[in-house]
Amino acid sequence: MAGRMRIRAKMSEEGVVDVKALMRHPMETGQRKDAEGNPIPAHFITEVVAMLGDRELVRAHWGASISQNPTLAFRFTGANEGDQIDFSYVDNKGEKGSGTVKIKAG
Repeated sequence: MAGRMRIRAKMSEEGVVDVKALMRHPMETGQRKDAEGNPIPAHFITEVVAMLGDRELVRAHWGASISQNPTLAFRFTGANEGDQIDFSYVDNKGEKGSGTVKIKAG
């Protein structure tokens, strides 16, 4: 179930880029039980990285307390329209997700 992402990156006239990334992930804490009363194993994103070329924009370390299908939003400067942002994440089971987006004019 891990791996899918939806990403938007829009640049304002002032050169500020607004980025929003939605990661499709169950983000299970390991605390819940299924309908039969069996524990649902923990399954959550542990690290998210956003890169603009060789420049690291964001590195977030997450845990089980983040909600299902989490969203990461941030702003930055120093990019150009058409530049590509590369996202990647890894979860506690070693599963990975990734996505890319080109910066558009807002």
